[in-house]
Amino acid sequence: MPSLRQLLAAHGTLLLIDAASARVQVGLLAAGQPARWAVSDDESGVGIFRGVEQLGVSPSAAGALVFCDGPGSVLGIRSAAMAVRAWGVLQPRPMYAYHSLALVAQALGRPSATVIADARRDAWHCVSGDAILRRVPTAELAGELIMPDDFRNWTPLPAGVTRTPYVLAELLPQVADCDLFRAVDAPDAFLHEEPSYATWTPQIHRAP
Repeated sequence: MPSLRQLLAAHGTLLLIDAASARVQVGLLAAGQPARWAVSDDESGVGIFRGVEQLGVSPSAAGALVFCDGPGSVLGIRSAAMAVRAWGVLQPRPMYAYHSLALVAQALGRPSATVIADARRDAWHCVSGDAILRRVPTAELAGELIMPDDFRNWTPLPAGVTRTPYVLAELLPQVADCDLFRAVDAPDAFLHEEPSYATWTPQIHRAP
């Protein structure tokens, strides 16, 4: 998997979309130039496009498109994936995805800590020192737990959880040489496994 520095060297300019948290972050990153960022508290379907407009850039100008595919807000992640997929169809070019929690874990550089995000149903997405994304029941969480700011949760927070900023303008320079990015052909939200569906057999219900 390439690093951010390698992506910039290969493609020159990157348009990055992250709507995993409650704050939409849109970045224009160019090799040898300061990154430019637009941040919006609007809902993702508005904030993504407003951010691009605020940067004053056409998506077609980017050499590659980058987005966060989760974990985090499912609506935000799907909105970002939809935008990247549409731009990639209109003008084919390389597309890359990364995991929010892996980025935070690498930036923190604390192998003993576990970065978490709500996976619902009394479970949590987790990344620790090995950078592998797992889904863990609440009862199995242990040690130092850290959750990124502005990540929503429906499951009650485990005891002792601390928060850390999720600001890409600060995080990305710290992980510029980490292998965090994956080439994707069809941008979509990350799933631990594909959903399974029960087969429905039509039949007349009769009283016993």
